Amino acid sequence: MVRNYQRKTNKQSWTDENMRLAIEEWEKGSAGYRQIGEQFNVPWSTLRDRLKNNNKIITGAKKGFAGGGFRKVFTDEQEQELCTYILRMEEVLLGLSRGDVRHVAYQMAVRNILLHNFNNNTEMAGDDWLMSFRHRHPELSLGTPEATSAARARGFNKASVDRFYRLYAELVDANVFESGNVYNVDETGITTVQSKPSKIFSRCGKKQIGCLTSAERGTLVTAVIAMNVAGNYVPPVLIFPRVRRKPELMVDAPRGVCMHATQVGGCKQICLQIGSTTSSPLLSQPRASRYCLFLTGMRHTPRILR
Repeated sequence: MVRNYQRKTNKQSWTDENMRLAIEEWEKGSAGYRQIGEQFNVPWSTLRDRLKNNNKIITGAKKGFAGGGFRKVFTDEQEQELCTYILRMEEVLLGLSRGDVRHVAYQMAVRNILLHNFNNNTEMAGDDWLMSFRHRHPELSLGTPEATSAARARGFNKASVDRFYRLYAELVDANVFESGNVYNVDETGITTVQSKPSKIFSRCGKKQIGCLTSAERGTLVTAVIAMNVAGNYVPPVLIFPRVRRKPELMVDAPRGVCMHATQVGGCKQICLQIGSTTSSPLLSQPRASRYCLFLTGMRHTPRILR
């Protein structure tokens, strides 16, 4: 099948509304096929086939292709059901890849005993069908998913969310927080070696292509960033996996960035220590009110800093 098909004829240039009006006019018995066809700009032979039900695939005033390779395998309702299934699987973090969708389409056609031209050896639909299916359903988009652990997925449930907001409501009732004193703290990993090199040109047919880096496996540096509900950021904290602090590691670092060193985890304790010290950017502001820290993704409860 040609993926970018260009129409070469003017067949079926009539509209569904014209065919419906022509059928209603013929039922009145005022004229024959040819006169009605010329009046409503529809082919008289097509009008005759629709009235005599000669077309077993397309009936009534609906326009479509009766046969050949242009016939769809699934109906509009079946395709919408498949589209809903694909979106539902993505919502439960079990998204389908291109191959999975083609395999599910083949299984759906076989189990519903539908006439199809899919590959019976690979038990998959073709790439052309998948491209046409995506064109008919623009709500589907192909993207790279973000890895989510099973423990994080299980922990995000109604009971956990209700417990979080219940604790937060208790803190709000017991303390007075200004809009700029509630901070959300999150961590991210920064590697010293690029994880995915950019594509480069090489000789055609060469199987192995190399790229020079400082090391094949870099060192992971943890960056802790805090932001309040007013949109203000606190300078990040860089946590290096080492015992001693070296000033050379902070050369050309952004102004205000703090440095810490640790051999093991302890990101939660370090965050609380940073927020509790007198040199913290949180406490460099007036101490007239309290501050609340949310340590995101660290199995925490809201923490109050005085």
